[in-house]
Amino acid sequence: MLLRAALVIAAAGGTLMASGRARSAGAQSLRGSTASVERMYRQARAEHFSFFETSRGVRRAVDKGLLVPLRTDSTFSLHDVGYPYVRPATLTFVHRLAGQYMDACDEPLVVTSAVRPATRQPGNSVAHSVHPTGMAVDLRKPQKGACLRWLRSTLLELENAGLLEATEEHSPAHFHVAVFATRYTRYVASREKAERQTRLALRPPSAESYTVREGDTLWDIARQHDTTVDAIIEANDLDGNTIRPGQELQIPSGEGSPPLR
Repeated sequence: MLLRAALVIAAAGGTLMASGRARSAGAQSLRGSTASVERMYRQARAEHFSFFETSRGVRRAVDKGLLVPLRTDSTFSLHDVGYPYVRPATLTFVHRLAGQYMDACDEPLVVTSAVRPATRQPGNSVAHSVHPTGMAVDLRKPQKGACLRWLRSTLLELENAGLLEATEEHSPAHFHVAVFATRYTRYVASREKAERQTRLALRPPSAESYTVREGDTLWDIARQHDTTVDAIIEANDLDGNTIRPGQELQIPSGEGSPPLR
């Protein structure tokens, strides 16, 4: 329970310091405005995003990997989404936000729109809408008051940090969110590093250490100590499977089944 609480704090905390262009707290709101629309449009242009005109253009972008599938999982669902594709950074945003929303509200987040070709825009869309780029998603407004307040607060915090632009729409009721890809990707990388450090700080001391010898592999070491490669990687915050002779490794105990012999 302590570990989970610390990780939630790590995931949510420090947002206002995550961007060098963070706006002062309270400087923004979720009210729509011409200035907000232009901020989204300028960011799309700065990222050199294409504005897809037709369904064929969307399909080509998917084939090239410019857009990625948005698939329902245990933390979010799709409702009446005609084109379930988004930019990779926007997909990361949906997964992270939905996981945190599930923890806070015990219900899945609902996505109601993703990429939308310019020729399929609704009649009330603005001229500089960024939906044709795939950087934006629409989120259904929660019915529960506490969940609505949580979502408003979280989106506003991320907006104040300069990581996205969010608007609370009323007809129909939803949140429109445009994710600023480069800034948000850097933010996630910094948060994931902080989360790993938190896990390591809260991990009980290892039962023993091991000095790597010439010819050792992580698989061999895990087998010798009845643990797993993944457990050793996490215990030592390794970037991959590479180790070197003389390196001191902490060997975790009770981390699950050892590799097959």
